[in-house]
Amino acid sequence: MSAIKISYRGLIAAIEERILSGGSILPTEAEMLLGTPDEDLVHLAGAADSIRMHYRGRTFDACSLINARSGRCSEDCAFCAQSARYKTDCEVYGLRSDDEIVAAAREAFNSGASRFCTVTSGGRLSDEDFDSLVASLERVRSEVDILLDASLGFLDEERTAKLRAAGVTRYNHNLETSRDHYSKICTTHGFEQRVLTVKTMMARGFSVCSGGIIGLGETPLQRLDLAFTLAALGVDCVPVNILNPRPGTPLEDAVPPGPLEIIKTIALFRLILPRATIKIAGGRERNLGDFQGMALRSGANGMIIGGYLTTSGRNIDDDLKMIRLAGFDLEKRR
Repeated sequence: MSAIKISYRGLIAAIEERILSGGSILPTEAEMLLGTPDEDLVHLAGAADSIRMHYRGRTFDACSLINARSGRCSEDCAFCAQSARYKTDCEVYGLRSDDEIVAAAREAFNSGASRFCTVTSGGRLSDEDFDSLVASLERVRSEVDILLDASLGFLDEERTAKLRAAGVTRYNHNLETSRDHYSKICTTHGFEQRVLTVKTMMARGFSVCSGGIIGLGETPLQRLDLAFTLAALGVDCVPVNILNPRPGTPLEDAVPPGPLEIIKTIALFRLILPRATIKIAGGRERNLGDFQGMALRSGANGMIIGGYLTTSGRNIDDDLKMIRLAGFDLEKRR
């Protein structure tokens, strides 16, 4: 047993030193670290935290979302309560009003969030709704001191330009899972289409927020494949969601990973993506529980606060207290 401990600790230390010197972890090394035993997990988490501190410092990216249009989505993503193909308890409504979006942005600012992300479900917005949403974002930019993100699906050149002009600086488009697992969770569009969207938005000057969900039936190796794909793309913000099974979806009976496996995943993502913002996102409350603070010292440097698209989060004051106790400073606004 002692030889195994020395082996893992030595491997972790060697990889940490290389990454701190500007190098990178090899896929074969990351695969070996999947076997890190629980008793050595603290060393893996510590290495990830050291790398986070070296490249990202104490700045923390706190983001708040608004589900600006909910339900009736034509896609068949197996985890999503907003798909029209499943019978769920998801609330369904059209595009929120200008006043509602601005009020949500102001609430996000007052809660301590540095970024405000507007998300719409249900496929492509009509031209009228898209222009209405752009006008709302322009008003947010003029009235609220907060950075603007958006997640509106696949965009054409004209709409991309309008978002840029409205002040949106970051675009969210998750890859969700690995290339070879994607067809098992979605059949209405392919993995490469999502990759192309990420590349296109980066080429158009946006920061891109792209990550995935763990607990979709993927293997640990497939999680690593997702992380290495994101690293190859050069994505600078990576949300790590943990499945919160939604009744009525094909994955309603799925068993998400436990807290220590989640911690290991976050730490490995940091080793693979040393310079990225890594956010613990949806499902953190249910699946990490009392380990959320540990996740913040295992490589993560961001979080979604104030709730998600179809599920609520925990008390924002508790989140902010946890962030500060973990030694972080909230990211500056505009």
